[in-house]
Amino acid sequence: MPRTPRSHRVALAGVVALAVAVAAGGGEARRVPAYAAAPDTTWRWVLPAGFPTPLVPADNPMSTAKVELGRRLFHDPRLSRTGTMSCAGCHVQARAFTDARPRAVGVTGQVHPRGSMSLANVAYQPVLTWANPTMRRLEAQALVPIFGEHPEEMAMAGREATLLARLGEEPRYAAWFRAAFPADTQPVTIARLADALAAFQRTLISGDSPYDRARRGDRAAMSALAREGERLFFSERTECFHCHGGFAFTNTVTWQGKGFADVEFHNTGLYAVGARRGYPRDNPGLAEFTGDDADDGKFKAPTLRNVAVTAPYMHDGSIATLDAVVAHYARGGRRVVAGPHAGDGARNPRKSGFVKGVTLTPRERRALVAFLEALTDSAFLVDPRFGDPWAREAAVRSTTGGR
Repeated sequence: MPRTPRSHRVALAGVVALAVAVAAGGGEARRVPAYAAAPDTTWRWVLPAGFPTPLVPADNPMSTAKVELGRRLFHDPRLSRTGTMSCAGCHVQARAFTDARPRAVGVTGQVHPRGSMSLANVAYQPVLTWANPTMRRLEAQALVPIFGEHPEEMAMAGREATLLARLGEEPRYAAWFRAAFPADTQPVTIARLADALAAFQRTLISGDSPYDRARRGDRAAMSALAREGERLFFSERTECFHCHGGFAFTNTVTWQGKGFADVEFHNTGLYAVGARRGYPRDNPGLAEFTGDDADDGKFKAPTLRNVAVTAPYMHDGSIATLDAVVAHYARGGRRVVAGPHAGDGARNPRKSGFVKGVTLTPRERRALVAFLEALTDSAFLVDPRFGDPWAREAAVRSTTGGR
């Protein structure tokens, strides 16, 4: 059987342990009741043209109250050990819900092996994170940064009662949880917190970039150079669209009514230097979960929507600019140059999981970058529906003298 890495075992154990929630205001654990809330039939998706309806789990239906609760929790630093970091600390709206760091940094200073992924259109992702094929529910994933220990991010492992007590310090939370989960006798639980966070994240839909407007008939939305880049991007010559195609610009995608989820992981030749596989042992990609050497260095292709504001790039932030990313793929990744299998990558890039490489003129490189920049949905980056409600309230109080 494929081995289960320690970090994976810890994450799974934490999620299972949190199926037993700690009642607010007390230290005694109790089992979370079955999900009983009836679907809120008032919820309606408002989606960009060409976007299918997101797949929502039956045990966590969407509702306006739940989404608003999730937005509050997403921006609330009470969810971290020091009370100084919220989910939005690593997922900044202005950066398409990423941050500017090569790799994420937790509240205790621990550096994550990978960068914060964009949450734009995460509702369409059948697997989450860079390389974990078993992390399939936003409800489960939401608990990992809060309670995970390898690495520590928000560093609340073993502090579930403390977290719930902190929520109790904001008297409105009790009412917000009741509105979001009206069938629960005690809705303020860790499990319901995760449900609300997941519901909010499913609303982070981005699909109004210049590229989208051009496809709807506004030819002036994209420059001539960007249109040239679009043709290159979707050509068999560059093959960019094979990994970053479709409305979501990723080939790992699902939606309501889709017969099966598309899930793919790729080795893009980032660390194949000096040996056939040169990925760091503490960050080998998919191989960490499968135990298969053939999966070494394989990571999920992230969405390219809003990619111009999500630098630095790749799972480890090792490429600083879009032009450098294009150059990396043009040369076929960092080729094998030494070791017992020296030359395999150069003779047969696909054998080692590399991109094939392609000769691009300087103008073609600029065109591809211009197209990628045309995927920026500026309205998404400032949409008040996704913003920090606590900051807005504080601003209102400051202008009204605290009234």
